[in-house]
Parts: sequence; C-alpha cells; structure tokens
Amino acid sequence: MATEIWDLWYPAAAAQGLPFARARLEAADRLLVHAAPPVLRVEVRDEQGVRLAFGEELCREGDQLPMTRLCREGGTIVRQEVWPDRADTGRPVIFPGGEVGVLLRWWNAEDGSEWRWTVELYNHR
Repeated sequence: MATEIWDLWYPAAAAQGLPFARARLEAADRLLVHAAPPVLRVEVRDEQGVRLAFGEELCREGDQLPMTRLCREGGTIVRQEVWPDRADTGRPVIFPGGEVGVLLRWWNAEDGSEWRWTVELYNHR
C-alpha cells in the first residue's frame, strides 16, 4: 500500500497561519479529523513529494461538530462536518499534531449532547 503525507494547515491563525497536523499514513480517499479548526488548507503528497490533492480555504459549514471528514475527489479535497457513521468505522482519524488512529466505534446522542468513541493507535519502529 502506498504511503502519503497529509499536511493540514490553519491559515487563519497568527500572521501567516499555523500547522495543525502533518501525518504519514496509508493512501486514503477519506479520513476524519478530530477537533479541526474553522478553516483548513490541506495538501496531500506522495513519498517523493509529488502533490496528489489540494484544498484551500476549506471552511466549516454548519454546526461545530467534533469530527470533520476530508474526502479526496480527484485532485481536490472536500470538507464535511459530520457525526461519523458506520461507513467511517475503520477509517483513519488525524488528531491535532499529526497522530493517526483508526476509528473502531462511534456513538452520539440524537441531539448531539454527548458522544462516545473508540480509536486504536498503533506504531512500530
């Protein structure tokens, strides 16, 4: 499986923006971001540095939810604020700073007042 670098930048912070997360993971067309800022710039590159996909000024639309789904559509990244569903089980989750886990389970109350989730973090040297 090919490895990609997902670089998430918060362009509205500070004078020139701030890095939010940079993660190396197996190639993915969809992934989740925990606690994403209101605006993101996303760049996906392969291990040789070739840009595969890009999204600029990806603004939060609607309610602030704990999870954001990023979808690659060709060379473009699209942002959606979501409550994860069954299709997201097994999907990678990027945390602020760049740690990547896998979503194992998700539950939320109908009114959005509470949620519970299980994520697996794994690494090796």
